[in-house]
Amino acid sequence: MNHADHVDLLRDGVPGAGGTWADLGCGTGAFTLALAELVGPRAVVFSIDQDQRALAQLRTRVRSRFPEHDIRTVEADFTRHLDLPVLDGIVMANSLHFVKDKEPVVRAVRGLLAPTARLILVEYNTDRGNEWVPHPMSYPTWERLAGRCGFSSTLKIGAKPSSFLGEIYSAISWNEQAG
Repeated sequence: MNHADHVDLLRDGVPGAGGTWADLGCGTGAFTLALAELVGPRAVVFSIDQDQRALAQLRTRVRSRFPEHDIRTVEADFTRHLDLPVLDGIVMANSLHFVKDKEPVVRAVRGLLAPTARLILVEYNTDRGNEWVPHPMSYPTWERLAGRCGFSSTLKIGAKPSSFLGEIYSAISWNEQAG
């Protein structure tokens, strides 16, 4: 997959420019860069990963490609408490499949979102993992998990073929809380 594929997977989940976003488990930033393209330089994007080297690579890529954007790298484990402002959106691309017990993490992630915000998940469309992707989840599995964790609705918004595990999909889950 290339940058255009990453942008395509996120596009229908990003309502427009601006806002405060986070990319949880960003790695070297493929989806952070896609998000930056979609939200523009007025947005703030927090890129969270526990790998210092990956974050250093991301900072280099940001300076080269999007120097005018406000992308803040944070060395942290997204499965633990994160000290972030209320977010308009979160991207979790190829990160949640490293977590075996997903429900408490998804509930905590939902707690970071503004009442009408969204979570965009990018994941392999299978429930059988391997040593590199130990705990993927198919779209139907994600839809059920998101509902149990309090998201009001979930919709599959994109898919790309993957030679690795057949298909990678993107889905949006809305945090529409009655208020």
